[in-house]
Amino acid sequence: MKVFYASTLFGAMSLAAAIDDGRFGDGRRVLIVSNNASVPEVSTPLDRTPGFAALRSRFDEVFSWNDLIAPLHPSDWRARVIEVPMMERLLRSYWGLEGVEELVLESIAVPPARTIAGLVRDCPITVYSDGLMSYGPTRDPLPAEIFRRIGRLIHLDLVPGLTPLLLSEYDVAPEILPDERFLAIVHEVTATAPDMMAGKAIILGQYLSALDIVTPEEEAGLHETMLKALAARGCTDVVFKPHPAAGRRHAQLLRSAAGPLGVRLSVAGESVPAEVCFAALRPELVVGCFSTGLVTAQRYFGLQVASYGTDLVLSRLTPYENSNRIPATIVDAVLPRLSAEGHVEQPPTVDLPELVRAVGYCMQADAYPELRPEHIEFDPRYFKRKRLETLGFADAGKPSAFTRIRRKIRSAI
Repeated sequence: MKVFYASTLFGAMSLAAAIDDGRFGDGRRVLIVSNNASVPEVSTPLDRTPGFAALRSRFDEVFSWNDLIAPLHPSDWRARVIEVPMMERLLRSYWGLEGVEELVLESIAVPPARTIAGLVRDCPITVYSDGLMSYGPTRDPLPAEIFRRIGRLIHLDLVPGLTPLLLSEYDVAPEILPDERFLAIVHEVTATAPDMMAGKAIILGQYLSALDIVTPEEEAGLHETMLKALAARGCTDVVFKPHPAAGRRHAQLLRSAAGPLGVRLSVAGESVPAEVCFAALRPELVVGCFSTGLVTAQRYFGLQVASYGTDLVLSRLTPYENSNRIPATIVDAVLPRLSAEGHVEQPPTVDLPELVRAVGYCMQADAYPELRPEHIEFDPRYFKRKRLETLGFADAGKPSAFTRIRRKIRSAI
C-alpha cells in the first residue's frame, strides 16, 4: 500500500503524473487530502473540485484529513508526543492503513505533512514538490525519525539547469518529473473544466496578506495596479485567477476597479488550477507577483509573462529565512517585469544558480555551509546588510556593480 498526501489540485496533478510515469509501481493507493485555507469551511475541498474527477481513478480510496481532526485546523494541529501511539492506532484502524510501503508527501517541514509523517511510521518517505519552493532550503530542521526515511524528491523541472536545495542537506536525491507526463495530466483535467470567459490577459492572485507579507490594502493595490497596467496595454478583457486559499475579497475589489478602467473582468473558479486556465484560454500575457504559475505559463505553455511587486515582497519578507524568498528571488531575477505604465521590461542578467546558492546560504547558513561563497556583493534587492554582516562578509556594506550603475544613472537624470 502507498499512502499519498495532497492539499491542492496542482499537487494532485503532480502525483497523478508521477503515478502514470511509474514512479510508485502497482498496489493499493490511498490519498489523504486536506484543505489548508484560512477558513476551510467556506472553500471547496480538493476531492470535490471539478478537476479532481479526472484524477480519481489513480487512487483506490480518498480520505479527508480535515474531517478526521475537525474542528482543528490542518496547518496548526500536530499530535503531542504522548498522543502519537494513540493517533497512529487510530489511523491504522479507522482508515485501514496497515502495511504501508511508502508515504508520499508535499511540504514535509510543516503540518499537516509533518504531522502525518510522524503518525504513519516505519516506512520510506518520498517528498514531491508542487512549486518553486523546491529550489530553496528546507524551511525547518527535520527530526531524525523523519529525515532518515526520506529517499527521494520528485519535482517538476520548472527552471532547467537549477538543482533543488530542498532536503539536499540530508543527501536526498532529486528526480525530475517529465514535462510530457505533467502536461498530459493538465490536458486531461482541462477537458473536464467548466467553461471560462476568454481574456487577453490573466492576473494570478496569491495570498500575500494572509501570510502577513503585505497588508490586505497593499495586496489589493498590487492587483489594481496590474489591472491598470494591462488596461494601458489595451487589454479590455482580463481574467483574474484567485489563489485557492485567498478567499473572495480580492476578486470583489478587483471587479470594482475594472469598471472605471473600461475593462471586462471575469473571475476563474478558485478551484481551477492556473495551468488549466493557460491551456484553455491561451492568454497573450500572464501577470502575477511571484506565483509558480508565472513559470509554468512560460515553461510549459510558451506564454508571455511578467511579474509585478516582487521588489516589495522581497523587502517585506521576514524573517530572512522565509521560505517564499527563493520563489520571489527566482521570479524577480529571470522573468520580465511589468511597469505601472504597462511596459514589459527584461531584468538585468544574473547568474541564477549562483544567486540562488548565495541567498539559500544566507537563509540557512548552518544547514548548508558548503554553499558559502567567497564573497557576496551587496544588492539590497536580494540581501540584507545586517544578514551579510552577521555571516561575516567583509564587503557587506558595499553596493553591487548593478546598484552602483543604477545610482549613477539616477544622479545624471
